[in-house]
Amino acid sequence: MWGAALVRAVEDEARRRGLKRVYLEAQTHALGFYERLGYTAHGPEFDEGSGIPHRAMTKEL
Repeated sequence: MWGAALVRAVEDEARRRGLKRVYLEAQTHALGFYERLGYTAHGPEFDEGSGIPHRAMTKEL
């Protein structure tokens, strides 16, 4: 509940600033959460330095 509200607040601010797309790097265990909010995963898994696999994700606003 709170996580989705925070993501939506970031999206609202991005729209306010005139952005057309949001980009994030999600931990792979959280992909479903972001997919339910309309994000699409792109490219292979990668390690951003924490030892936790991530994937790039975008959402068109």
